[in-house]
Amino acid sequence: MLMAATERVRASGRATGQRGLRISEASSSSPGAALATIDALISATLQLGADTVDGWSQQEGMLAAQTPHVPLPIDDIQDAIASGLDPLGDAYCRIRGSSERRGLGQAYTPPEVISAMVGWAATEATPSRIIDPGSGSGRFTVAAGRRFPQARLLAADVDPVATLMTRANVAASGLAGRTKVLLRDYRVLNQGGGGDGRTLFIGNPPYVRHHQIDPAWKHWLLTTAAARGYHASSLAGLHIHFFLATAEHGSSGDVGVFITSAEWLDVNYGRLLRELLVNGLGGLALHVLEPDAAPFTGVTTTGLITTFRLGSQSKAVRFRRVKTVADLGALNGGRPISRDRLVEASRWGPLLRPAPKLPAGWIELGELCRVHRGTVTGANDVWITQAQETDLPEEVLFPSVTKARELFSAGAALAAAHHLRQVIDLPADLDLLDASARTVVDRFLRQAKMCGAAESYIARNRRAWWRVGLRQPAPILATYMARRPPAFVRNLAGARHINIAHGLYPRQPLHDHVLDRLAAALRTSVVVGQGRTYAGGLTKFEPREMERVAVPSLEILAAQP
Repeated sequence: MLMAATERVRASGRATGQRGLRISEASSSSPGAALATIDALISATLQLGADTVDGWSQQEGMLAAQTPHVPLPIDDIQDAIASGLDPLGDAYCRIRGSSERRGLGQAYTPPEVISAMVGWAATEATPSRIIDPGSGSGRFTVAAGRRFPQARLLAADVDPVATLMTRANVAASGLAGRTKVLLRDYRVLNQGGGGDGRTLFIGNPPYVRHHQIDPAWKHWLLTTAAARGYHASSLAGLHIHFFLATAEHGSSGDVGVFITSAEWLDVNYGRLLRELLVNGLGGLALHVLEPDAAPFTGVTTTGLITTFRLGSQSKAVRFRRVKTVADLGALNGGRPISRDRLVEASRWGPLLRPAPKLPAGWIELGELCRVHRGTVTGANDVWITQAQETDLPEEVLFPSVTKARELFSAGAALAAAHHLRQVIDLPADLDLLDASARTVVDRFLRQAKMCGAAESYIARNRRAWWRVGLRQPAPILATYMARRPPAFVRNLAGARHINIAHGLYPRQPLHDHVLDRLAAALRTSVVVGQGRTYAGGLTKFEPREMERVAVPSLEILAAQP
């Protein structure tokens, strides 16, 4: 059965390197220019011999039967594929715009990256079988098939258009006789007998966020990880599922190389993959591509190539930062980080970002201030309101920064709070309220319960489900996730903040003048590259990362005019 559309469309249209399929710039005279619709694209795959490749499914047959024949320059398209181009994948990328692909978790890898990945694999093993877990248009499959002429090829995807493109590219490349393409989810892929020799797992696991993943697959992740002795999070993205599935499908000695977004290095849900790489999956090296290197076409993110050998218990994993795609080379080099240190580290990102040498007289922000993310309400629709829209007493209403744009628009200082929304923060002991206030609050809580506010995860883990627990006003407020550097704003209005902002709390009392100078220094010195970049170009600063930002010392700040 096909999965829901948000999880079905894989990262099709991936480019391969010099010996695989390449992305070509479309023009009116290019052989793929006639592929302007999905019908034309599917028709082309059939004319190229998609149905001659093993693994043909009923769904693909139904799709083929429903698609009208479209006259196309098929000989030219076939010649383009034979020369290393991928007119089918190019057409797919044009038909499905970048914004649509981004929303569905699709990302397309440049040819130089895939060339490096296939080249690395050639130095590690001569595989007897190659598995591409999310084949798209088959660029990884074709690239690896050409590099390893004796290997059997297995490609899988859950989107029938993708599997048809893979079949067509395989057939046109002369690889049909040793290739099987399955319209199937990789996580439950029945690979058949592995035979003698090693398997190479290579590809770009699809990037789909957890809220688009079916609950049944989240259950699969939790139970499969638990069976291997690991704790998994239901917040994990689909790429984490694919790494776990690889550990399930592979055997000791098999090798793999995947490219993903780098966010799993630091987020809580990435713990499963970090544990797998040091125990079972056999991590060998991590090569991190800066966002400016554009590791995925049309997506701004920090890319990460992970190499591994199943069952390996190497004493160290190599960590390397790469500024440009051209610097990838043979995927060698990097700074070895001991396995023991990786096991102890709760996040791996800092291991790739050694602390810069501080200028004379400068210190880390954390020496002056603690950085705390704002409070999570658990139900913003219930706990955030406008003062004029509620009859709750003023003593439980707190003007608060509830949107990042409120800080971006404030400039250097948030001088007034009258335009801010109010967060309802009730005392844990409601008996502290006088009788009239208690009557109004009790009525409000009955309504809040009807809205489910008492059943949220956050509410169920509070001492009193109605107690939001806002922090005291921070003298400096900062945004922490955007496509631009954080805003650092002096909080002259004494506003509270929820979890869309960080609060900077001095470790010792600081004069207003020093706080003004500190905020000004942060506004001019903090850049996007000091945070971590997620798919879509969002840069995030966790509290501890922000505490590592360099700032002038207290003495320098106090002496500034």
